[in-house]
Amino acid sequence: MATDLASKKENQGKSSLAATDIKEALMDATNTGTGLNTTGHDAGSQIGTGGTENTGNDVRSKREQRERKKAERQSRFLQKDAAKASFAIAEPSSKRKENKAKATEKVVEEELPEYVESTPAGEKKHLKPFNDPHYKAYNPIAVESAWYAWWEKEGFFKPDFTTDGEVKPEGSFVIVEPPPNVTGVLHIGHALANSLQDLLIRWNRMQGKTTLWLPGCDHAGISTQSVVENTLWRKEKKTRHDLGRQTFISTVWEWKEEYHKKINNTLRKTGCSFDWTREAFTMDAQRAKAVTETFVTLHEEGIIYRANRLVNWCTQLRTALSNLEVVNKELSGRTLLDIPGYDKKVEFGVIIHFKYEIEGTNETIEVATTRIETMLGDTGIAVHPEDERYKLLIGRNAVHPFIQGRKMPIVADAYVEKDFGTGAVKITPAHDPNDFELGKRHNLEFISIFTDDGLMNGNTGIYQGQKRFDVRYTIQDDLKKLGLYVDKKDNPMNVPLCEKSKDVIEPLIKPQWWMKMRELADQAMKVVNDGDIVIRPEASEKSYFRWMKGINDWCLSRQLWWGHQIPCYHAQIEGKQNDETNDDLWFSGRTEEEARSKAEKVLGGTKFTLKQDEDVLDTWFSSGLWPFSTLDWPEQTSDLAKLYPTSLLETGWDILPFWVARMIMLGIKMTGKVPFSEVYCHSLVRDSDYRKMSKSLGNVIDPLDIVSGVSLQALHDKLYMGNLHPNEIEKATKYQKTAFPDGIPQCGTDALRFALIGYTTGGGDIAFDIKVIHGYRKFCNKIYQATKYTLGSLQSGFIPRTTGARTGKESLAEKWILHKLTHAAKGINKALTDREFARSTTIVYQYWYNYLCDVYIENSKAIIRDGTEEEKRSAIDTLYTALDSALTMIHPFMPFVTEELWQRLPRRPGDNTPSIVLAKYPQFDTELDDSKAETAYELVLGVSKGIRSLMAEYSLKDKAKGRHAESANQGKYANGNIVYIQIHSPAAANTVTAETSSIRSLSGKGVAAISILSSKDARPAGCVAFTVSSEAIVYLHVKDRVDIDGEIDKANKKLERTKLGLDKQKKMMNDPKHREKIGKELKRAKRQKLSDLETELAAMEETIKQFERLKVE
Repeated sequence: MATDLASKKENQGKSSLAATDIKEALMDATNTGTGLNTTGHDAGSQIGTGGTENTGNDVRSKREQRERKKAERQSRFLQKDAAKASFAIAEPSSKRKENKAKATEKVVEEELPEYVESTPAGEKKHLKPFNDPHYKAYNPIAVESAWYAWWEKEGFFKPDFTTDGEVKPEGSFVIVEPPPNVTGVLHIGHALANSLQDLLIRWNRMQGKTTLWLPGCDHAGISTQSVVENTLWRKEKKTRHDLGRQTFISTVWEWKEEYHKKINNTLRKTGCSFDWTREAFTMDAQRAKAVTETFVTLHEEGIIYRANRLVNWCTQLRTALSNLEVVNKELSGRTLLDIPGYDKKVEFGVIIHFKYEIEGTNETIEVATTRIETMLGDTGIAVHPEDERYKLLIGRNAVHPFIQGRKMPIVADAYVEKDFGTGAVKITPAHDPNDFELGKRHNLEFISIFTDDGLMNGNTGIYQGQKRFDVRYTIQDDLKKLGLYVDKKDNPMNVPLCEKSKDVIEPLIKPQWWMKMRELADQAMKVVNDGDIVIRPEASEKSYFRWMKGINDWCLSRQLWWGHQIPCYHAQIEGKQNDETNDDLWFSGRTEEEARSKAEKVLGGTKFTLKQDEDVLDTWFSSGLWPFSTLDWPEQTSDLAKLYPTSLLETGWDILPFWVARMIMLGIKMTGKVPFSEVYCHSLVRDSDYRKMSKSLGNVIDPLDIVSGVSLQALHDKLYMGNLHPNEIEKATKYQKTAFPDGIPQCGTDALRFALIGYTTGGGDIAFDIKVIHGYRKFCNKIYQATKYTLGSLQSGFIPRTTGARTGKESLAEKWILHKLTHAAKGINKALTDREFARSTTIVYQYWYNYLCDVYIENSKAIIRDGTEEEKRSAIDTLYTALDSALTMIHPFMPFVTEELWQRLPRRPGDNTPSIVLAKYPQFDTELDDSKAETAYELVLGVSKGIRSLMAEYSLKDKAKGRHAESANQGKYANGNIVYIQIHSPAAANTVTAETSSIRSLSGKGVAAISILSSKDARPAGCVAFTVSSEAIVYLHVKDRVDIDGEIDKANKKLERTKLGLDKQKKMMNDPKHREKIGKELKRAKRQKLSDLETELAAMEETIKQFERLKVE
């Protein structure tokens, strides 16, 4: 007999099963990576200032970008379904339970007075009884209170060595925290990273390893200076120059202290198990010593040198920028943009054609540019050597129309695409990276035309002193007056913008400190190729290699005040004009005295004074030393000897080239060892509309707002505490009203962590949805209530057995749950070893919700109530083992609720473990592995599900008049549903017969009688069927209890809808273009949907046949 339609309906209604299926699909999604965009032709492309790539900040090929977009489409598709499932995670199965749960939740969230913790800070929490108003139901504020201060005071987070000070035999596991910037509070992206890291740290600690998670913050030079300068101007209308360097730096230190404390408070609130005694800061004394040692050593070896090259220049901040600090705005054509310092919007996305006159003739040559103001810096024109149109012009000069006396050689260069545009390219060597190379090849003049603050300088004739983008317009008018203007056309392009100021980046030539990268990069690629470092997922490794192969030298200088001042000194020789671009007169030193000693050896008796470079180092330089500087290198400490190299670096894929690669290069160079053995790159968190998190959009979320909840008005108020423009505040407010109309509900830390870990599939970026997190709060309540039930089931003075091993007296249900327990432990341990984070949450969730709560606890209630004393004790012992292991199993995911509940459980004799933090993590136990018991009990569950499904489908859950099975009370009538179970194998018959009471208990109160039929018995009359498996079919008597014609009519309508859906799905799957667009995971999901529709169609057809038969029976 085919499976009844009710089977399909039952599965659809089971939210936990849906979540499991979707999460497993999410787990397999592949992260193909994507990067930032490259700049457009002649658009001020990025030159590698601090970003060492040769194509700006494009760290992915176009092919990889396409692959990533495909993966993100899959991920969004799956995450939407996961969100729906997660939102329904702990929904009760009946309206009565649902209303009760909502009422309880309302009491917790709305009616409870403010929770006041009575435990003195640092003491072990004073547990309150469950009848306390704050503890009747799960209340995250109460549950999470007091535990962290006790954990920290007791030193549970410090690395545990053997008695002789060595790493424990189980090994070590060390992570140095990717240091958050002290620019402001943490956001949800930090919460994701820290949840993953703490999960691994706690899991490894519970495996018995010597474990260290070392915390620290980054000074974030340009970001912090920028935010402090903006705040200073907004509050006092002062600039840093008004304060002076030392006073301004003191002001930044005050900012740092304030936000450093806020960051650490968030880390503690979210349960991060750091060893705070080893905390570091990138500008503290020890890290400064490491920075100086590295710079001086590399300068002495000639790896660091000084040169005059193009950099990315922000005229607002007046500093060079790394490529990471530059954002490319993609334009499809003419666009007007708001630019800082300009009252009117400025035109971009056009290409302007104009002509230069040829010296001594009436001829002209046409060129084109997207940055017409840069023509004032033109010093040459390039054409292809084989372009017949210009062969006679090669070697001649064009004349500049606005700069008197400037002649521009026309040169031949194969770089020029003769079929692109006019085939003639204007050359501005001092303001374009491609032109820079052309200028060097053809020995052209390098003429800078901009001041540091974006004005035209003395090389621009009549335009001197004007703003660069004002000149963009006036110069077009002047060209028209001379008859040299040709045309203006739309031109798709990327405009490079400063991430902080939103200013347009200007390529300028500046004397800077540079670092040779090629040899270091080759070594860094080798260690990954050799397997000394594993980079996950695979797409991130590909990006790493691509970037390293195209690496350029790294510009280290930043024209800032906040940061590590470069430990290099220029020898100012008396009586001479000192050229600071001359590398020979720069001397590095760990101290000024050391630099002076070096200078004296070179300069002999020449009189000189030393002047330290006022610039500071790129933030990434000090960050690149983080894995070993945090262990107090260059000192050869015990920590460095025993805990370095570290085990894992967990970070976002977007800073793989900018930070991770540099740590590998500098680690190998300065210590001779790799800094870590594994890199895991997590996805980026986007909002529910899949937009990148941005303060200007109002979608940046403080994790503490999710933990404690926040009103919509409070979210609005926070926008005014930052540096947002009034227009951005208006836009952000609008988004907040849409995304959080009722504010953000209180979710608690444990729900937040579990949701973020569950999001981590290794696939596309994460579409964040607060409803998913709030749904997991309900899961926390499920855990809480399950533990309350267990504690309530324990007799007074209950002492657990010494171990959780089987006694031989266990019922089938007990054998089944112990089997599920040991396989869950095996699965989670493997998933975490393989870094399959989403899968690990699926397994632990499934064990808790589907196996322990929904099945075993429900089954145990009848045994504990009605069983013999021996049966009761066995059921309770198994319940204790199943719950105790479940708490330890989920602890690394949910540290607070598990400690709160674990501390309430009695301990086994001889177990003196003070905290679940130090408890042993469950491992696979072969003695608990019982596949036969699993198969038998799965049959019991399948039969029970079939009965519930049929009663639900035909609304027969409640007691109703019906005739008992003939084998029960022949000829009599009673209240309840009549159920028949037809068995097709001896093993199944034995199981069902022995477990009839369990079947009835799991099927609900609506079952009056169960009759077991053999395979030879006829199909019972007046019944509908549910096929459990090839071994069993369940029948429910419905004749005279339902409107058969009405049911046939409903089924026919559903059948037609299913046929339409099936036809649509087949058409889609057979479309080659559609198959081309989607990835393998989405294909798998769509194939599964097709299979489900086919199964549903067959079930409906069988349902109709059943009712047709009932009409004639």
